[in-house]
Amino acid sequence: MIRSFKTSIGILFGLSLIFIQCTEDQMMEPVINKTVFVTDNITVDTTWSAGYDYILDGGIIVENGACLTIEPGTVIKGKPEEGANASYLLVARGGSLKANGTEQAPIIFTSTSDEITSEMVLNGTTVSPNLDPNADFGLWGGVIVLGNAPISFSPGFEPQIAYLPLSDLNGRYGGNNPDDSSGSLTYVSIRHSGINVGSVEFEGLILGGVGSSTVLDNIEVVANQDDGIEWLGGTCSASNILVWGSGDDGLDTDQGWNGSCMNWIVLEPRSGSALELDGPEGPFEQGCNSFIDGTIYAGPNIDHIIDWDPNSNSAVVNLYIFGVDELYEAGNGIESFGGNGNCAIGSWEYTLPQGYDDASILADIITAGEAVEVSKNNNTVGADVTVFGWTLTSQTGKLAEIGLK
Repeated sequence: MIRSFKTSIGILFGLSLIFIQCTEDQMMEPVINKTVFVTDNITVDTTWSAGYDYILDGGIIVENGACLTIEPGTVIKGKPEEGANASYLLVARGGSLKANGTEQAPIIFTSTSDEITSEMVLNGTTVSPNLDPNADFGLWGGVIVLGNAPISFSPGFEPQIAYLPLSDLNGRYGGNNPDDSSGSLTYVSIRHSGINVGSVEFEGLILGGVGSSTVLDNIEVVANQDDGIEWLGGTCSASNILVWGSGDDGLDTDQGWNGSCMNWIVLEPRSGSALELDGPEGPFEQGCNSFIDGTIYAGPNIDHIIDWDPNSNSAVVNLYIFGVDELYEAGNGIESFGGNGNCAIGSWEYTLPQGYDDASILADIITAGEAVEVSKNNNTVGADVTVFGWTLTSQTGKLAEIGLK
């Protein structure tokens, strides 16, 4: 049974396209091709069921008071339209998303260009049969979660997420409830996202003012056109996070985020930094956020390995850095090391090409006595790679290719 969410369901039967209009709590006949077109915002509690592929026809908002539950193995696809017609899923303040996949049946957000189906996922296939994570970027929008937790703007000012017009209050985020919950995302893979909305590109996952009672665990972002994951203030924490091939930064912080990211990997940003650690805007501060037990595989196109700004409130502890290209400009390695200087930084290990100038690329952390050179993949700090076997990155062989097993 599928509960309605006031949307149109397209059923392909022979050569005819039949549309069925459903209402809340109405029983629905089986959908022959198991494809559901989502056209309207979600205003009542709704479940998207395993075995079905859900097509986001434009921006879909889980509005205040509504909860969207997505079952393990479900596939959600966004259309390729740009600008105001971009497809994305946004959870507004007061709304909730319960997207809890499993290792065997993750929830996959991808593009309509992707031929993967929920039926394939439930049968054990999670790799796209046609899209290339090293070539197919920015094919739809992304996932946005907004909450009521504090952000670093002046009291009473509510910022608006860039993808919605100012007149749409569903785009406002931030508040005074640090314990706010926007739901849970576990075993979720977000792929081929980051399409343009005017001059702005989507991040794979945006967390705006999201509170500490939100669960974020085992999340992967692959082939996003802009940043992989960005925190805009808030207090939520995350664990077991993997970002591969982001068009800009892998993990990005802004607006005084105060949470932790535990056990994380960033692989091969295509232009930006592995970590872009921006501090608070305005006078408000929430103490230090932290990145703990992380691994960075730099690749050939990375900008800064880590980019603090002078007022960043970010701690980086137990970090392993490798995969630096032998032609990488050493002076770009670390920008504004340590940010505001108030947060813990240490226990780093690194592997560099033979003869490479480690004294330049990691000068500050070496001077602090907190960096040790090791042979490739003989690190004693960094991410626990064993938990990422469910990811597309692992299933395509990328982790094994670079020696992360």
